[in-house]
Order: sequence, then C-alpha cells, then structure tokens
Amino acid sequence: MRYMLCSIMISMMSLLYSSSMVNAQQTVPVAGLRDNTPRVHALTNVRIIPKPGEAIEQGVVVIRDGIIEAVGANVTIPSDAQTLDYTGMTVYPGLIEMFTQAGLEEEKVVVEGGSDHWNVSVQPDYKAANHYQVKTKAVEALRSLGFAMAMVVSNDGIFTGNSVLVNLGDGSSNENVVKEDIIQHLRMERNRDRTYPGSMMGVISMARQTFLDAQWYRSAHMAYVENPNQAAPEDNEALAALTNVIQRQQALLISVSDDHSFLRAAKIARAFNLEFWVKGSGHEYRMLDDIKATGAPVILPLAFPKREDFKVSAPEDAINVSLEALRHWEAAPENPGRLQSAGVTFALSSTGLDKPDLFHARIREAIERGLDYDAALAALTTTPAAMLGMSRQLGTIESGKQAHLTITDGVLFAENVKIRDVWVAGNRYIVTPTPIADPRGTWKAILDQDSSNPISASIELDGSIKKLTGSADINGEQIILGRLSLYEKRIVFTLAGDDIGRPGVVRLSGSIENNQLTGYGVWPDGDQFTWSATLEKPRETEIPAMFVSSGVTSLPKITPPGAFGRPGLPDQPRTVLIRGATVWTLDERGKIENADVLVKEGKISEVGQNLNVPGDAFIIDGQGKHVTPGIIDAHSHTAISQGINEGTQAVTAEVGVEDVVNGYDIALYRELAGGLTVANLLHGSANPIGGKNQVIKLRWGASAEDMKFEGAKPGIKFALGENVKRSRSATSTRYPRTRMGVEQLIRDRFKAAQDYDRQWSAYNALKNKTGKIPPRQDLELDTLVEILKDERKVHSHSYRQDEILMLIRIADDFGFTIGTFQHVLEGYKVAIEIAKHGAGASTFSDW
Repeated sequence: MRYMLCSIMISMMSLLYSSSMVNAQQTVPVAGLRDNTPRVHALTNVRIIPKPGEAIEQGVVVIRDGIIEAVGANVTIPSDAQTLDYTGMTVYPGLIEMFTQAGLEEEKVVVEGGSDHWNVSVQPDYKAANHYQVKTKAVEALRSLGFAMAMVVSNDGIFTGNSVLVNLGDGSSNENVVKEDIIQHLRMERNRDRTYPGSMMGVISMARQTFLDAQWYRSAHMAYVENPNQAAPEDNEALAALTNVIQRQQALLISVSDDHSFLRAAKIARAFNLEFWVKGSGHEYRMLDDIKATGAPVILPLAFPKREDFKVSAPEDAINVSLEALRHWEAAPENPGRLQSAGVTFALSSTGLDKPDLFHARIREAIERGLDYDAALAALTTTPAAMLGMSRQLGTIESGKQAHLTITDGVLFAENVKIRDVWVAGNRYIVTPTPIADPRGTWKAILDQDSSNPISASIELDGSIKKLTGSADINGEQIILGRLSLYEKRIVFTLAGDDIGRPGVVRLSGSIENNQLTGYGVWPDGDQFTWSATLEKPRETEIPAMFVSSGVTSLPKITPPGAFGRPGLPDQPRTVLIRGATVWTLDERGKIENADVLVKEGKISEVGQNLNVPGDAFIIDGQGKHVTPGIIDAHSHTAISQGINEGTQAVTAEVGVEDVVNGYDIALYRELAGGLTVANLLHGSANPIGGKNQVIKLRWGASAEDMKFEGAKPGIKFALGENVKRSRSATSTRYPRTRMGVEQLIRDRFKAAQDYDRQWSAYNALKNKTGKIPPRQDLELDTLVEILKDERKVHSHSYRQDEILMLIRIADDFGFTIGTFQHVLEGYKVAIEIAKHGAGASTFSDW
C-alpha cells in the first residue's frame, strides 16, 4: 500500500510538472471568454528519432497538453486529436542550447548601494529569470536553428549571476521560465575599463577571495544566530547568493578563453570543492589529457577560426601569421571529436558564432573531422538534459516527456536540409513553411492538346522551391526552361520554340492539383493553347543514415602548439657525464681545464678530472666547449598570461604570477637558446605593493605547473617612485600621488597585517569557538603576514637613493629583510646601507 501511495504521489508530481505550461497563468484573471482550445495533436507518417542512435522509420507522435502521450509505429490516434501529416519528414528531440544571452536586456542595470558587492563585476545575486524577454530576434533565431529550450546566462561582469532554463516559445516570460537558478556563472575575463581586476591574475584572485568571503559570510551569520551578543556581520546579497555553490547544491559554470584558463578554472573549483562545468574555448584538444582529468562537463562552442581572420592580402603579410594560429585553424574542427574520443562529457553550443545560421555548417564540419553523428545529436539533446538534471523530462521523444520536437525534411545537420517546424511544449512554430505544392519531379506533358497535332514532352523540374530549375525533352531535343517560378499552386515558365517549329519564346502557366498540371500557353505569334501534365515520378530525396567522417588530421600533436613545439619532453637520462670540457665553477676552484661534470637525476653529483664513468651514463663530449652554471634572470616578465600588472589598485598583494604561467610563450625558447635556465617571473611595477612572483625553470614543452621551481623562496613585487605615484598622469586620482604617500601606504598595510595576524591568533587561541564570528580571511593581508614572518621576500623596483633608504627603514621597523632592489640605479650611493640591511641588488646589464 505504501509503495502504491508513493507511486501515485510521484505520478502526480510528474503530472504537475508536465502541465506547467498549461497552468502557468493560473493566477491571471480571465478577461472575457476563456481560451479552452484542445491541445491534442497527432504527428503522422513521420520518421522518428526518439534518441541518438535509434529510429522508427514511420510512426506517430501524439501530444496532449504539451506532453508526449504516445510514440511509435503502431499508435492509435485519439479521436480528439488534430492530425498533421508529416510524410517525408523526420522528427528529433527538440535541441537544447546550453549557453546564450538571447532574451536578456542588452545592458544590465546595476543597482548602486544596498547590500551589493563592493565590486560591480561581482553580481551573483543577479537573476536572469527576472530579465528574460520572450519576443526578441535572438530567441526567434535560436528557434530557427532547431532549439526548443535554452539556458540563458548573463555575460556581463565576472560573477554574472544565476542562469535560467526557458522554453523558446511565445507568450509571457513567466510561461516560458522552466527552472530558475540552474547555475552560477563565473566569467574568467579581465575588465577592459581600468577597473579591478584588470589582469587574469586579478580575476583568479577575485574569484578565490569571493568564495572565501562567501564561506565566511555563511559561518559568520550562523555564529551570529547562535550568539547575537556580538557585532552583527554585514548583510551582503551577493555573498548570500553563493551559499548554494559553496555547499555543492548549485553548479558553477566557468567561462574560459583558452586551454590554460580551463585548468586554472578547475584549480579554483577544486580548491573550494565545487561542482563545476566549463564553457570551453575550442582549444581543449591541446591539453586533452589534463582537461579530461578535471572531470568537468564542457559546453563547447563551434566558433572555428576563419580564413578571413588572418587578413593576408599580400605575400609579405604571411609572416605575421603564427604557426600556432595556423595549427589551430587546422585542428579546431576536430576539437569535439577529440573530446568525444577521450570520453569527456560535452554539450554543443551556438554561442560565439558571428552568424548563428552557420551553426549547422559547423556541426557538419565537426562530424566530417571525427565527431560521431549520434554524439553530435546527443550533445544537443540527451547530454544537456542530463547536465540539467532533467533527463526524466527532456532530451528524448518518449511518453510522459515534454513535447519539445525539431522536425526536418531530411537528416538533421545535413547540407540543404531545412528545419520545418519546432514544437515547444506542445506548441507548433513553423520555421520553414511547407510549400502548398511541390512540382519537382518528372512530368509527362501534352502541349496544344486541343489541336489536331498535340506535342508530347517530358518535363523535368528540380532545384529548390524558391529557385526552381528545369528542362523539357521534346522530340529528343533538350530545351532549358526559363523564368521558372512557383506561386503557391501556380507554375510559370518559358521555353524556346525554335526546336519545335515555333521560332521565339513560348510562355506557359499552369495550376497543380493532385499530381496534375493544367493550364494555358501562348505561342510566339500570340496564339493561345491549352496544355496538361501528369506527375510520373516525384523527385527522390535521399536520406543518408549517417554522415561520412573523414577522420582527424595527421597533424602531429606538439607542445607548445606553435613554432619549435615538441612531441614531448626530451629523454631524461638518469646519469649524464660531460667529458673534457672547460668548466667555470664560479666558486673557489675557479676555472678547471679538461674537466668532467657528472649529473645524476638532474643534480650535479661531482666536478673534477678523469671521473669514473658510470655504466648507464649518457656521455657528452665537452672537448672545445665551456660549461658554466645556467644563467638566471632575476627580473623577467616572460611567460605571463593576460597582463603582467594588476595596476587597477595601489595594493594587490593577493594576486600572483604563479596563477598565470604560460608555457606556450615563444620567448621561453629564445631565452633558452641564449643560455637562460631559470627566471624569476615578477609582477609589473604599477603599484607600491604589487603581486606575488613565480620562479620557473625553462622546461620548453612542459606544462605550466611542471615549469615551476619547486622549493624556490616565494617573493612579491613592490615598486617605488614615478611609476606608482602617477603624479604626471592628468587622469589618475589613485592614492598615493607623492613619494611621501607611497611610504605611508606601505606602512599602513603592514600595520593592518599585524592587526590581522593578532586577530587570527586570538581567535585560534579560543578553546571554545562555538557562536564566535571568525575573522574574515583576506588574501592580501595573508601575503603581507608572510613577509612579516620572513616567509616571502620583497623584490622592489627602485631608482632613487632616497626611496631605497625609505623602504629599508620600513623593513627595519617591521622586522623583515628586503630580498632585492630591482634596477637600483642610485644604489651605489647607498651601497653600504643596502649591504648592512642584508638586501641584494639586481640592475640593468646594459646600463
């Protein structure tokens, strides 16, 4: 009995959901007579693709009140159903678009004040459902491509808010909203308006800080509820909106611009244990194994590069086109197929296309380059339904599911195949009207049939309905038909009468009815005649069962994917011996002639003459060659992605070069060729307290993570002087504007770091933290605390001796040691003070 009750309840819940479109306006009073038109339809004689990989060659689909009631080859048509004959057509599950801004207002209105986030780019409390508009050209354009549903996502800002799943139907927005708050959207794109964050490293830091703040916000409010006898935490709707994300009750969609950013996005999500999807870039094939390992479902755009993008109008322009860009142009159409082969879950999207009507052509291109046809169809039907957690309602043509259907006159995505109808929740939308009459085929005609000498002809009509072509065979002569047009059931054309003894142009018109053509004609001399024709053979429409794939290109995979890329890292012998070289030790031994260097597992084991040769050693003949320690660049901006400066604020200690190392940078290869082996990648010099550094080894062909120098002392970039005070800029209003202000700002931030550290120490010392609001974790202050504890070294841009002394005094006052003064042009004036403090110096080699 309990099982039966549960089953009944589940069925009722399913019925309530299924009837959502019917009952969507229950709260709206009826004005006048109510609309009670029955919504029962039977789609007959149609080829049915219930799901990818299955087909019913001729069947019936019954729809009642927006729900599929029955589907199959032997379905009884209900007596109250309106029958629609779809002979020659194929019905597919309605396509689902997983990333679009269709229906949203062009410009998002930002509300000032209230409990918004301090940064206008962070708006997770934005709800696309509140802004969705039904009647827009973009919505109609999606429907014309075969989409019945769409996930609408704001693309304005960085945290852009909640998406909404909608039916792409008419009526009110309320009627078409299926599910609100499907996902939160994080857009990994730096601001271009000189507001924070203006770099990719800033975007990543803002994402981390925002999630930390959301975690703190939740715990702070829970503590306050438990113990209201303390200062109340702030009210912040933006942070509150992220509660479901940090608790894994709502997925996070992260939009990225390349394969490096894909892995950066995954690193952020994993750090906070988030459920996440990624809207890809089309570059995923370049790091396929790493991307598969993230386990993230991917929304995949099909905006492949075009030849026009290269703008090569003259032979000399070709030098400006990189090999990396050319390789991507060649390989991009294979991206979906490679993801399918790797077992990555993905949905296809029309987003990013300059012209949406290219969508089907791009799918064809992907299929021709390795993507399985059924996988392509699944990526627009069953996979989106599964990602949305709505496989019981969407994605296939089955009894009890929503009546979302896409009907074509051939195989979906094939060239010249048209979308005829799209059914949205049981409502029919005609995309390409079916012609009232289709004259294409072979006709047996009789001209001048009432005369004593009628003329027999065979007329062949072809082409498209809008642009017919044809010819007539009369007495063995092929005559091309001219001015051929179709007006509903009336056809008009001309033919040359010279070959039938009537010099000049013969004009004919006729009406089509039940495979019969009857009409009138006019001979070149003006005499009229009657004619008729019978359809002998309609034009055959070939329906291929599957696309033919040409497979993936033979272009070899290399890393980096451009000039001088490698199929893999070079072999790494466990033991290497350099024999008989001149060795510059740069220690007390100085230069050693005819010396050997023994390297074991990447580290120098021994230096000397006539060393014993291990049996497994790889030997390099050093005769006539010199061996020195690898060159180290103490100040480099190589291999930093999308901005070396987070120059939008005066203090950005929270950002870090470590997050944006770019292993594809060709400068790495060129510097390696010059002898450079290690580089200290520094943030730029745009702010008094800049971002964190990253020391790398120039392992050309390795991943960004594998290039990082394990065990290197962490650092941070400071800057002094003209760069950071910006007093010569007429438009800058940022504090500080003087060298005095630079000093006070740095001192203030270190005092704030001391206060912050004491707050955490006091909180951590509590034996009972129940009901106590914890301090808020601040990534900027975390970094400054590391400096105070000598866990991170300061590398400071500096020119003048007075500012060098100023920073030394600050460091002495706060008890830490400067790592290096960079550039240090007037360092010679205060060399004794620099040495006494214990700092190093790195100056220009060509100054």
